[in-house]
Amino acid sequence: MPLSDVYAVAGRDIVFESFDGEAVVLDLSNGKYFGFSDSGSKVWQALSSGVGTEELIRSAAARIDAAAIEAFITQLVEFGLLAPSSATPLPSSDDLPAALAAASEPLNVSVHDDLADLILVDPIHEVEEPLGWPAVKQVS
Repeated sequence: MPLSDVYAVAGRDIVFESFDGEAVVLDLSNGKYFGFSDSGSKVWQALSSGVGTEELIRSAAARIDAAAIEAFITQLVEFGLLAPSSATPLPSSDDLPAALAAASEPLNVSVHDDLADLILVDPIHEVEEPLGWPAVKQVS
């Protein structure tokens, strides 16, 4: 699969947060959540903020080879977390190369579905979009 120049979060059901530099991504449509290695968290944060793939590969050159980044991006697309975007690629932050060079773990994403049943029954999923929570959806 050829890489896109830039990626975006695949949809509104993909939400993420960073805790002390560690990214956690949740797919609300299926209840799976994804954890990343330290280098994976940095790459996710760059990609999800619109940093272009060429810029990312250039920024990571001291620590991670291009093939590993390409494989990681392919995996994120296959999981439905990222999708190609037609947006203009953004430059990386000045501290991204140093952050990637300091990473101690190889690129990795782990998939967890142990909480999927709980996430899927969360009442926030049972709302009318324009009304928001706590308006309950009308079942037809």
